[in-house]
Amino acid sequence: MGRATDRRGVLRIDLDAAVDGRVAVRRPDTLAVEEPLEIRVGAAGPGRRKPLAVTMRTPGDDLDLAIGFLLTEGLIRSTDDVLTAQLCAGAETPNTYNVVDVVLAPGVPEPTTDPSRNFYTTSSCGVCGKASIDAIRTRSLFDVTADPLTVPAALLAELPDRLRAAQRAFDRTGGLHAAGLFSPAGELVVLREDVGRHNAVDKVIGWAVRERRLPLTGHLLLVSGRASFELTQKAWMAGLPLLAAVSAPSTLAVELAEEAGMTLVGFLRGRTMNVYAGPQRITVDQPT
Repeated sequence: MGRATDRRGVLRIDLDAAVDGRVAVRRPDTLAVEEPLEIRVGAAGPGRRKPLAVTMRTPGDDLDLAIGFLLTEGLIRSTDDVLTAQLCAGAETPNTYNVVDVVLAPGVPEPTTDPSRNFYTTSSCGVCGKASIDAIRTRSLFDVTADPLTVPAALLAELPDRLRAAQRAFDRTGGLHAAGLFSPAGELVVLREDVGRHNAVDKVIGWAVRERRLPLTGHLLLVSGRASFELTQKAWMAGLPLLAAVSAPSTLAVELAEEAGMTLVGFLRGRTMNVYAGPQRITVDQPT
């Protein structure tokens, strides 16, 4: 398995602080690793699994990433739909493990690639567009509108610091997004880091699938970046009633959250936040 970080030599320039009389110094720096992961899916039996998707990700928790991707894309419904999932070496790169081979359980239909969907995803953006918007509105298995979760605003305000404190790879690189699953009491259940926001979320959801925790009723998901339509979609697919982000949401994210009955919080920074959908789940001592 590849490493999540790597060392590279850089020329460090600091115009305000000279080191031994020099403002330019060569030194090693730690970077977040970005490599492609190919997800292959097929039925049990002889024959090679067909490539379904390629995503640029940070190595680590790759099985969770693959399982989470299949779940949030509506291709599987639970861990019972997967017979085996294993990390294997690609033919072109025998010394790196950048392929996940997923064998579906008997009776689970094999996915077909829709020409209207682009299953190549970068680390900055996953699958989006009209086709995915229409599809997700008919595929989510979980109705979160009646989820009784409520979270005090004061508790919610503490979660970004708890997420940040658990980001070990970010401390070394400064270049990784994080997604954290929290309990109603604000306890960090699981955290995943990746160069891609959507990958970090898929890794969290894939973990939940493999742990048989779906739907994630009564839990909330916090992401370190913005709240896009895709992240809202993934949260809904896992049955999460609340998605919070430290940055801005998009219009489509708000529209999807409202339609799904989710709570969507953005700009969660310090003691302030904006509640864009589902405000009934956020409690305050003195409502304004």
